[in-house]
Amino acid sequence: MNEPVTSETYAAQVRRLADLTARVHAQREEARTWYERQCAAADRAVAEADEQVRHAEQELADARELQERVDAEAAHLWQQLRGRLGVGGRRLTGPPAPAAGAEGDPVLLLHRVRELLDRTRQPGELPGSVNPMLVLCGAAGAVLAYGLGMGARAAGVGYGGDLAVGMPVLALVVTLLGPLVGLVPAKVLADRRHAVLGPRPITVVLVAGVLTTALLLVLGR
Repeated sequence: MNEPVTSETYAAQVRRLADLTARVHAQREEARTWYERQCAAADRAVAEADEQVRHAEQELADARELQERVDAEAAHLWQQLRGRLGVGGRRLTGPPAPAAGAEGDPVLLLHRVRELLDRTRQPGELPGSVNPMLVLCGAAGAVLAYGLGMGARAAGVGYGGDLAVGMPVLALVVTLLGPLVGLVPAKVLADRRHAVLGPRPITVVLVAGVLTTALLLVLGR
């Protein structure tokens, strides 16, 4: 037969059960707290990952936009360079591919290229070494105008009538404009040398033309 349980043993068992219940409840609370912390950490990690993805997507979009802008600007500058090279630039195809391992801000590099093209685009004045050719241009223009004037006089004499009166006047005007005719070949010379026909070259051409015209008029009397 089973022996009866004493009140002291029963009380001890109840205390033990209460203690175990308290420990289980504490462990459950600890597990619940740990779980909530893990969920919160996971939510923060997901939010941070989403933010990083959005940031990366924005950087990618900005990089693509910058690439398109750089490619367009590079193509434009390359076209300007081909235009500056003239006939030699026609042999060039598209702009060169990006160099491997190139560093630096592409916008800054393109800005420097643009400044360089702007400086080279601005032509200088013809050097003093071409003064003999300028003198020749002025003299040739004066001779040409004088020849046209002589032809006009001859035509007036040949046809007679009103032309005999008007053609000498026209011939004189053409002859006096001879110094200005020399500016035409001088401008061609300046364009071929990628220079401007400034005040000094113009003065050289006009002085040579005026002197040649005066000499021809004196000799033609």
